[in-house]
Amino acid sequence: MSTAYPALPAERQRPWDDLPPPPRPKAARLSLSDVARVGGWGLRSRPMRVFLSALGIAIGIAAMIGVVGISTSSTNDLNKQLAALGTNLLTVAPGTTMTGDNAHLSEDAVAMIAKRPEVISASATGTTDAKLYRNDRVPAVESGGLTVSAARTDLLRSIGGKIVDGRWLNNANSRYPAVVLGSETARSLGIHRAGTDVQVWLGNRWFTVVGLLAPNELLPALDTQAFVGWSVAEKELSFDGYPTTVYTRAKDADVETVHSVLGPTVSPEDPNEVNVSRPSDALAAKHAADKSLSGLLLGLGGVALLVGGVGVANTMVISVLERRSEIGLRRSLGATRGQIRIQFLAEALLLSGLGGLGGVLLGIGVTDGYAAYQGWAALVPLWAMAGGLAATLAIGGLAGFYPAVRAARLPPTEALATN
Repeated sequence: MSTAYPALPAERQRPWDDLPPPPRPKAARLSLSDVARVGGWGLRSRPMRVFLSALGIAIGIAAMIGVVGISTSSTNDLNKQLAALGTNLLTVAPGTTMTGDNAHLSEDAVAMIAKRPEVISASATGTTDAKLYRNDRVPAVESGGLTVSAARTDLLRSIGGKIVDGRWLNNANSRYPAVVLGSETARSLGIHRAGTDVQVWLGNRWFTVVGLLAPNELLPALDTQAFVGWSVAEKELSFDGYPTTVYTRAKDADVETVHSVLGPTVSPEDPNEVNVSRPSDALAAKHAADKSLSGLLLGLGGVALLVGGVGVANTMVISVLERRSEIGLRRSLGATRGQIRIQFLAEALLLSGLGGLGGVLLGIGVTDGYAAYQGWAALVPLWAMAGGLAATLAIGGLAGFYPAVRAARLPPTEALATN
């Protein structure tokens, strides 16, 4: 016989309804090492695509680092050249008269310049009409464009020139048929040494080669000349005695002052008929032109870097499309949208960082190779390397932001239903 129990009130039939709902589980926080590990796994899963995308970034950074490094190395070499050659050399040459005729410097121009207290030394050369040949069998019309100049014995000190073989003109040999050849002149004539048995045909007579000059980077026009003594030029080569160019060394602190007074000093009546120049300005102008070219190449490097950033964005967008199932599974297991965003953003940053690091190393290698070829000391500024890496990370962040947001917005059910 069964016992009947009274029915419970409706509100007490499910006592668990009165219990509070269980707390929602908190998503685990990702540490930096976890973020790096998850991002690195995403890159390792498609190595070839990652390599090509990183290569685009690397080429852009390498171009920028290389341009900056080569430009800096060139500037450093220029500064060394100017320090060795001196920026205190001024040249004085005749200009034109008011009627358009060629002016000429006075015979005592060198003496007048040397009297100024700001001048360290002054010397001169004078152009002759003589022609220079290797021997007397060469036709007169084939002079090779080589010029013969009369030179004072103290010229070498003023121009900062060097003798590579033999000796310079002195008080003894400058009165006789002796000649010193510039570096290009000697090369054109096939002469590699000086000596009493080495002669050239000059002004319809034989001259003995007593010295060979080293190349002069500050005054390259001297490399294609041959120099004879002042007195022998007047006696043997019909030289008129007027200096064509006066080379003046001024004290470093007084260069600008001397530059402004050389014209009135040489020609007090007509200072405008005198041209005064500073050879080091030509080197500086050449370097300025090189910097303009460097700016163009730097712009091309920026374009290449932008193209690399587009490649990173393309890689990350395709990665999101291919990994929808993975994203849905991670979301189903409790990963938050923020964690998904961080994962894909970390992949983009790692991808760009690898490309940037490779680009910096490649740029340093390019700079070292080119500097070694030119004989420079390689110099890559630290700010260029740091800036290159920062630029890649910035581009990687921008390129990966949209794909990361897109991945985080995928609903888990929709992502899991994608094959």
